[in-house]
Amino acid sequence: MLPSPTTTPAVLRVQLSSICRGARLARLLVEQQLKDWGLPRTSPVTRAVVAITAELAANVAIHGRTPGRDFEVRLSLTAAHARVEVSDTRPDRLPPLSPDTATTGRGLLLVDAIATHWGYELRTACVKTVWAEVDRKWARAILVW
Repeated sequence: MLPSPTTTPAVLRVQLSSICRGARLARLLVEQQLKDWGLPRTSPVTRAVVAITAELAANVAIHGRTPGRDFEVRLSLTAAHARVEVSDTRPDRLPPLSPDTATTGRGLLLVDAIATHWGYELRTACVKTVWAEVDRKWARAILVW
């Protein structure tokens, strides 16, 4: 059920293995949860949030992995926006301040193009969170696949 402007946000929180299978599962779980909350898989918001989740979770499996440590995905939905957060245990591996200065993959350029806002924060000395928000009334640069 979709949250109304007066209700608390709907939230999904899950821990997954920091491997490629965990990244794939993150994408599938986010897509299913948004569907369960009433957003069709073909909606612009769902497409944007799923693409962002896929990129951020893949970054954990490739760059933010600490053997034996999980990563966390948190999805929240309010009347105004959808927000996805991906936390890992590699605060020493921060995203570039400008995604176009990355020396390897260009996945954060995708996140930057799709998200209304995105960024990262150090939660503790051992945990980094990369987050992105998509405005529900205006989803930018939606992918068609």
